Amino acid sequence: MTTLNETHNPALRSWVASANSTATDFPLQNLPFASFRRRGSGEAFRCGVAIGDQILDLAAAAQAGVFTGTVATAVQAGAQDKLNALMALGAPAWSALRLALSRALREGAPEQAALQSCLVPQASAEYGVPARIGDYTDFYTSVHHATNIGKQFRPDNPLLPNYKWVPIGYHGRASSIGVSGQQFHRPKGQTLPPGATVPSVVPSQRLDIELELGIFVGSGNALGEPVAMAEAEDHVFGLCLLNDWSARDIQGWEYQPLGPFLSKNFATTVSPWVVTLEALAPYRVAFSRPADDPQPLPYLDSAANRSQGAFDIQLQVGLQTPQMREAGQPDATICRTSYRHAYWTVAQMVTHHTVNGCNLQPGDLFGSGTLSGPTLDQAGALIELTTGGKHPLTLPNGEARTWLQDGDAVVIRGWCEQAGAARIGFGECVGTVLPAPS
Repeated sequence: MTTLNETHNPALRSWVASANSTATDFPLQNLPFASFRRRGSGEAFRCGVAIGDQILDLAAAAQAGVFTGTVATAVQAGAQDKLNALMALGAPAWSALRLALSRALREGAPEQAALQSCLVPQASAEYGVPARIGDYTDFYTSVHHATNIGKQFRPDNPLLPNYKWVPIGYHGRASSIGVSGQQFHRPKGQTLPPGATVPSVVPSQRLDIELELGIFVGSGNALGEPVAMAEAEDHVFGLCLLNDWSARDIQGWEYQPLGPFLSKNFATTVSPWVVTLEALAPYRVAFSRPADDPQPLPYLDSAANRSQGAFDIQLQVGLQTPQMREAGQPDATICRTSYRHAYWTVAQMVTHHTVNGCNLQPGDLFGSGTLSGPTLDQAGALIELTTGGKHPLTLPNGEARTWLQDGDAVVIRGWCEQAGAARIGFGECVGTVLPAPS
């Protein structure tokens, strides 16, 4: 479990002036990773590191030759089109690279002369999915979300008996995961409307969002070798924002007995920037359960997880309708919550996923599940915010929304801030709904 070190010092300043702004998501204390190229250039994608409003091009930095040893190996791995090679190097290499980049980007660093020409403005960049995602698992780690959904279908018994004992998850579709800016067509599928006796194949009318975090696996584990809690976070490269779009009407008809299928596999959107666990160290908080809840079984418990296994990551969902966009109005906030409310931690997800011997691989992605907080204004899905469609949301321009309409854009933002630490952010995760194919 990463502890504080010199890279977290809030007094650090960068020779990249924009990184010293209190408003930036990407100060020197962050240094997240992405796959990018110059927009419209036809260049090969390569990985880079955000610093202020710039990207440090790791392919160019490798050619500059300012790093040596383990760090040079890590920079060369990061020069590839995706982060998988860097992820596979493991936590010691990631930490060494972070320290070297922090020192090289500080005010007065001798590397400035060589690295100045390795910067690319973020405004000129387009992004790819950060890693080649071999497998995608979506969890269900918010007890508040599970309870809110359960109340709509089982008012007297909203939580199923296993929820407080086991991290619930299902395996999703990796091929339809896209990066922020993703546009996708409204999905079609079988639904059975109330009163009907025969299903029909129609465009979804109950299209929803799911506010989540994405957890990227770094180094993997061998088949048959579980990952213990004490080592779990060493296998996690970092976190991103994630929207797991959901067709609730398709889901309601298809999900029994095997769970989501077409209602989930049509699109998942991730933010381009992956914030490392080391960068999040100042924002760790204690993990605890209500005293009358079952406590985690021994394989899902550790002193370190109890003392600082959770993260206080602030999360916000914005909605922009076509009418708002045409009027030049920004997205309107419909939800604000924190990851600290999750019922299961990152380490518990990794450990449970491998307890049966399942082998994780570099670039595998976990979704946290919808991260709703304890009150309905902190709910991370429209099915909760509108109580199953019974209470439409009224937006600042007077429009109302129960479910997403064609042309709607959803913006997820995330950041961490507290006294005595530098504010860091995740950027944005944006997706737009297009009409269903004719």
